[in-house]
Amino acid sequence: MVKFVEDELKSIREEVLDMWALVYDQMKNVCEAMATSDKEKAWEVLIREKRVNAYELKLDCDIEDFLVLYNPVAIDMRFIVAMLKINTDLERIGDFAENMARFIIRQDGVPIDQELIEKSRLKEMAEAVLDMLSTSRTALEKEDITLANSLFEKDNKVDEINAGATAALAEYIGSHPDKAAFCLDFKGVFLRLERAGDHITNLAEEIIFYIDAVVLKHSADKSDREQALIRKMEKNGN
Repeated sequence: MVKFVEDELKSIREEVLDMWALVYDQMKNVCEAMATSDKEKAWEVLIREKRVNAYELKLDCDIEDFLVLYNPVAIDMRFIVAMLKINTDLERIGDFAENMARFIIRQDGVPIDQELIEKSRLKEMAEAVLDMLSTSRTALEKEDITLANSLFEKDNKVDEINAGATAALAEYIGSHPDKAAFCLDFKGVFLRLERAGDHITNLAEEIIFYIDAVVLKHSADKSDREQALIRKMEKNGN
């Protein structure tokens, strides 16, 4: 029975990592399509969103079945709870990629002004989010607390770029008043990337919860998170 339970946990873990890879590809493809308003690539993202949703539903069912059949405790319970929450966060990140793809399609193949892309630091923000998504997956694969913890600092950069994008867009509207409606729509791209970053920090919190049983949700800032980890280490005599 123990071996069978281990196999079930391994299977759920592999499913989560597969979904992670799929969501990463969705975000990567939509970010690449953004620079040239590539409608064909954007449509591919929309079509693949159905796969993301199917993964989420299957994982939900597999996790619920495991909970009912095996009544896990201790680290197994933490793992299952973390995977359930991670599954939800990954699906939401997939939704953000879908929304960004719809923005691209609305442009009807008209490229975004490269000057605006540069001043708003869109490419830099997209690369930061993709790096966070990749790092978080590696953190789970290697069960690496240090990698998971690094994501909170990385998210600060995403937040900074999002805050600065508003001023860049306002300045662009000042010299291109006919683009006001476009810029308001374009701001939604930055908001979705920023929210993706927030959900990735949720992934980091769940990884840390699973590995070290430290709850970081609603911690006010980085120092609070560090203190929570220090208290855990002291309690364990490390």
